[in-house]
Amino acid sequence: MSDAAAPHALRVHQFHGLRPGPRLLVLGAVHGNEIAGTLGIQRVLAELDQGRCHITRGTVSFVPITNPLAHQLGRRMGERNLNRNLRPTAVPQDFEDRVGNVLCPLLDAHDALLDLHSFQGAGEAFVMIGPENNDGALEPFALAAPEMRLALHLGVRRVVDGWLSVYEQGVARRRERAQRLGSALDADPNYGVGSTEYMRSRGGWAMTLECGQHGDPKAPEVAYRAIRQALALLGLADVPLAPPRRDHELLRLVEVTDRLHADDRFVRDWASFDSVKAGEPLGVRHDGAIVAAPAAGRIVFPNSKADAGHEWFYFAQANPRPLA
Repeated sequence: MSDAAAPHALRVHQFHGLRPGPRLLVLGAVHGNEIAGTLGIQRVLAELDQGRCHITRGTVSFVPITNPLAHQLGRRMGERNLNRNLRPTAVPQDFEDRVGNVLCPLLDAHDALLDLHSFQGAGEAFVMIGPENNDGALEPFALAAPEMRLALHLGVRRVVDGWLSVYEQGVARRRERAQRLGSALDADPNYGVGSTEYMRSRGGWAMTLECGQHGDPKAPEVAYRAIRQALALLGLADVPLAPPRRDHELLRLVEVTDRLHADDRFVRDWASFDSVKAGEPLGVRHDGAIVAAPAAGRIVFPNSKADAGHEWFYFAQANPRPLA
């Protein structure tokens, strides 16, 4: 795509209440073909423009289309995945680097992030949150309580954590074969840093809401409800707060398995969070080797179209972390 045809700006809708309060950022279409968040944001913006909702405290910023090149092309990525290796770059090498140089300061200027996504396979909506409070080297954090509180109010049943620690485990294996795969970036632990990880690293708190399957007509409603619940819980708008669900399921990602060859295949069409038994066959390698479940749990993010050397599926188990 020529420079003239590529997008040149991010559109940000920002509202400042006349009373002090927290600063919330809401993102849609970080992956260009995931438009549930875009549609949910547009619905909330229409209510604000029509006076059916009012921002009364703090600051709320909406970015309906965070990766305009990927969105313009109707696909997940423009030149690379914006939600990996997100950081300011002195010498940008691609379109997503240039977006990152705008997006990172925007994240820095807010206290909380709601990042709205959707997924390829079948399955119900879920929310991904950060780690429990810790002072470790990988993802030190001290704001687990507000993350969990909002997660429980978003209207979805499943709450998942463990992303960055599992990604680092995958990096350790991926690094060994990076030269053969020709993908050194994937062997960099920073490649697992997306919008939420960057936000936490800057002292904020954040969550990714997976609103449902791409194209599911119910997914924009999930996004819309979540935005309104965030506005209500943070006291930013004159929106009533609905009570949290009482049937939450808390899971933790514990392992990632890469697709190593284009002929690696699943034994069936898995949906995210399908239950599996210990030792149950999940896939078959190109050489006939069976890839089995390491224990009883759930298969997550199964991607039958994954490129060789990239994440094929994740594995999750029940999480002992308290909901409160």
